Amino acid sequence: MIGQSVPAVTSNPSPDRRFSIAPMMDCSDRHARYFLRLFSSRMLLYTEMVTAAAILHGDREHLLGFNHEEHPLAVQLGGSDPDQLYRAAQICAEFNYDEINLNCGCPSDRVQSGMFGACLMQDPLLVAECVSALRSASGLPVTVKHRTGIDQQDDYDRFAGFAATQLDAGAEALIVHARNAWLQGLNPKQNREIPPLNYEWVYRLKRDFADHQIIINGGINSLDACLHHLQQVDGVMLGREPYKNPFMLHKVDPVIFGEAPLDVPDRIALLQRMYPYIEQQLERGLPLTRVVRHLVGLFHGEPNGRRWRRYLSENAYRENAGIETLQQAVRLLE
Repeated sequence: MIGQSVPAVTSNPSPDRRFSIAPMMDCSDRHARYFLRLFSSRMLLYTEMVTAAAILHGDREHLLGFNHEEHPLAVQLGGSDPDQLYRAAQICAEFNYDEINLNCGCPSDRVQSGMFGACLMQDPLLVAECVSALRSASGLPVTVKHRTGIDQQDDYDRFAGFAATQLDAGAEALIVHARNAWLQGLNPKQNREIPPLNYEWVYRLKRDFADHQIIINGGINSLDACLHHLQQVDGVMLGREPYKNPFMLHKVDPVIFGEAPLDVPDRIALLQRMYPYIEQQLERGLPLTRVVRHLVGLFHGEPNGRRWRRYLSENAYRENAGIETLQQAVRLLE
């Protein structure tokens, strides 16, 4: 039982959270992360949300396995049972993640039915129990990703109270999607777009909890916008924009971290660096489309980029599709 274990003080070094890529269902798999790492050595990457129950009862290598090149890498867990989360966190520590993040922001019906995600904001004390369990399970830093509130709530003190409860429980950082989650009436896509953004509440939260890391997320679509937010908070998390337009990330290291960029001469050269990885996955029996679906945005905004996307969408799923399929798609860019 959790209460009988000796709590572990966070001993692993904390990852730099100034810039990160959000955990996104059906997007943030190991192939996407391997690809995105080619743009920046410093940004923090996240897994898709993995439920504690799935880790305890499923194929752990499939759910948690990753390539060492993906570091720094955080795992996002879903769950509301402190004991399950405790045991799942121990397993995650064995896989050598750099951070464990608890999902308190996803509004989907499926997540709600499992009693985790954004609906947990209704029970801050239960979330605090979960945070304590995650901390005591390993030496990994623990963070919480949540919203400004749920449904029509418009109460900063309630939002700040939830945050304070998690920080008191030992959360090292809070990642705030700066809009409410509507638990009824909106699907997940609409929940990312319709509830209004409220950056000022996140800024205020940082002012109120100056000694703690506050990361902002939601509606951020450029590195210039990131620099603006970094004047107020400790870090920024981007999601859909870099997935749609990954080449924007090639300036992250110099712009955000003040370091030399990785050698990313152009899009085609970067794509070619993916070939050995793709060939390795094909040899393991993975269909080409499982990797290529993460690459379709590489030529976003470029001449003939639409032809590139269309060719891959029509051909990458074919049974005999291989590297030559990508090479043919590249020829359409000329």
